[in-house]
Amino acid sequence: MKISASVVPELVVNLVLPWLVYRLSLPHFGSVGALYAAALPPLVWSVAEFAKSRQLDAMSILVLLGIALSIALMALGGSPRILLVRESLVSGVIGIAFLLSLLRKKPLVFYLARATVARERGGGAGRFEALWSERPRLRASLRLMTIVWGMGLTAETLLRCWLAWHWPIERCLVVLPIISYSIYVGLMLWTVWFRQRLHAREGRATG
Repeated sequence: MKISASVVPELVVNLVLPWLVYRLSLPHFGSVGALYAAALPPLVWSVAEFAKSRQLDAMSILVLLGIALSIALMALGGSPRILLVRESLVSGVIGIAFLLSLLRKKPLVFYLARATVARERGGGAGRFEALWSERPRLRASLRLMTIVWGMGLTAETLLRCWLAWHWPIERCLVVLPIISYSIYVGLMLWTVWFRQRLHAREGRATG
């Protein structure tokens, strides 16, 4: 499966760098300070993208929302079991946002996809808007992606919450991150595969 070269920097800035900055900052600034530091890469990327294209980067906004919710939940404190599912509560909120966006004319994945296409080619955003209006199959595909991500993130939250309340804390510390990352990787691999399939289908339609 081939990932477009323009997507790689977006994934690195919004997924890899926040994690790396958080891990490096944690021993020096504590959890809250490390979260603030982790917000810098997607924030700088989002500002740069807006300056260049006058459009907000949807993935960066989602990452920043997740970090902001993490800080808010951390400030509330709580029991060890609450802390075990804190990060999943953030992904659950995002998952619900995906599902609720299905009530709108354009779901959340539409804006993520349009931002990606806009970076890949000049005039890509306008072309993508036109394709959305012209092709019912494209609209159905993006709605399917929204459903998959919304259900996947929400299910991950529900599963972690149930396990955190029924398993010993020691077991949760080891197993819960593995479960979460497995679900995230599965969603990303499915998205890459589905995106390539969608590109091929649209290519045949225009060929």
